[in-house]
Amino acid sequence: MAFATINGNVMHYELIGEAKAKNLIVFSNGLGTDFRIWLPLFDELGEDVSVLLYDSRGHGLSGGADKPFGMDDLVSDLAELCDTLGIRKATFCGLSVGGLVCQGLWKERPDLFRKLVLCDTAPRIGTAEIWAERMAGIEKGGLDSAADNAMQRWFTPVFHEERADDLAGYRLMMTRQSVAGYLSTCAALRDADFSDVLPTITVPTLVVVGDQDGSTPPETVQAGADLIPGARFEVIEDCAHLPCVEQPEALAELIQGFMRKQ
Repeated sequence: MAFATINGNVMHYELIGEAKAKNLIVFSNGLGTDFRIWLPLFDELGEDVSVLLYDSRGHGLSGGADKPFGMDDLVSDLAELCDTLGIRKATFCGLSVGGLVCQGLWKERPDLFRKLVLCDTAPRIGTAEIWAERMAGIEKGGLDSAADNAMQRWFTPVFHEERADDLAGYRLMMTRQSVAGYLSTCAALRDADFSDVLPTITVPTLVVVGDQDGSTPPETVQAGADLIPGARFEVIEDCAHLPCVEQPEALAELIQGFMRKQ
């Protein structure tokens, strides 16, 4: 485990390989998760791929949940972490809210990008009404009250039936997050809209979605991909919102082919 003070908060991260490696990929995780969601995918990546994993503010072992924060803070955290570690160019891969963080990072620091991978995300996710309802429910009943519905969005029925132990583990991952950190991230999602940013992206971009994603359905993700000049759009079959967990082999194959293409 490694830690650094980023924007006044302790951030938990792990750099596997070299910060200046050509095949460096930086992963940004989704709401209610920490960087362990990427570990099944990491096992499928080639030895020539370097990886930076980190827990976003208010999640996992990273601090910052003690005061409200927004999307600008999440974007700034990632930029400062890259600068602290000496990362000058990388492929950035963001899942769900992590995808929005990567979109925001492109807006603020396009110099950092070699390529971009957006997983199960969009320039805007949900509506103010949806987020208000979800946040009110969590404020009243805690994360446990929202966990079953989240698992329905995160994983396919087959995953629920055949991988009950894994399902229970990921449910625990969500319910053990900081409630305050989760709520601030919900507010960041509520307020974020990068629809005007996607048409400005000039680096090669891969957009991926699970065919059964209950949080960001394929048509929503494709609409975002259509805003990015020259973006490649791929659907992973038998998969919901977390392809890095449910179909890591398929996601790794897409990412590695995309990274190595000149």
